[in-house]
Amino acid sequence: MRRPRRRAVSRASEPTLMAHVRSVVWGPAEFVGLPPWWLVGEGLLAGLLGVAAIIGAGAVGAWSGLPPLADGEGGLVAAGALALYLALVRAGRALIGIVALLGMCLALHAPQAAAGVVLADRGRLRSVVVTDVDHGAYAGRDRRLCSVADEDGVPLTVRIWRGCDRATRPGDALPVVYDPKGRVPPRGVAEGSVAEPLIGVGALAAALVTGCVVAVVRSYRLTHVVPAPPGGRGPADPPQDGGAESG
Repeated sequence: MRRPRRRAVSRASEPTLMAHVRSVVWGPAEFVGLPPWWLVGEGLLAGLLGVAAIIGAGAVGAWSGLPPLADGEGGLVAAGALALYLALVRAGRALIGIVALLGMCLALHAPQAAAGVVLADRGRLRSVVVTDVDHGAYAGRDRRLCSVADEDGVPLTVRIWRGCDRATRPGDALPVVYDPKGRVPPRGVAEGSVAEPLIGVGALAAALVTGCVVAVVRSYRLTHVVPAPPGGRGPADPPQDGGAESG
C-alpha cells in the first residue's frame, strides 16, 4: 500500500521539479504576452554598457599601448562585471554562461581589431628579412609563422603570419606595417581590408547585447505575498466551530 503512494508523490513532484530546473537554467520569465518595455530597456542598457566597456578598453589599449588593456585584460574584467550583474538579477545560469563566453570572445578580439585600425591610421611600411619559417598555431588556426629581422639584423619580437605562405623561405623579403610610436606590434601585409575584423567585432557585440536582453527579460519574477491577519489565520481558512451569530 505504501509503494503506490510514494510513486504518486514522485510523479506529482516531477512538474514542479522541471519548472524549477527551467527557472534556474533559463530564467522563469513570469509574464504573460510580450515582456514589459522597461525590462527590455534594462537588458538593452546593460548590454550596450557592457559592449562599450569591452570595446572601449581594447581601443584605448591599442591606441595608448597600455599592456593590461592592449592584451584584453580590461575587456575581460568588463565582461566579468556584466556576468556578475546578470547573476545579481538572478538570470538563468545558461544565459549567464552564454553572455560571459561572448564577452570573453569580444574582449580578446576587440584589441586586435583596434590595433588594425591604429596601423591603418599611422602605420608605416617597411621590408624585413625572413630568418625562419615554422608551421604552428595562431589564434586557433594552423598557419605558417615567419621569424623576421630588420635591415640591421635585429630580430623582431613577434612572428609574422600575414604574408607568410608556403612559398616563403628564409632570406626572403617580407613587407610589414609597423607603428612609429611602438605601441602596436608590427604586422605582415596581406589581402583584405581593415573592415573585416571590425565586422566580426560588430557581430559579437550584437550577439552579446541580444544575450543580455534575453537574460534580463527571462529573469523577471512575480512575487505573491499574502499578509496573514493578526489572528494567524489565512484568508481562505474556514471559520471555527462555535462561530454562530448571537442574538
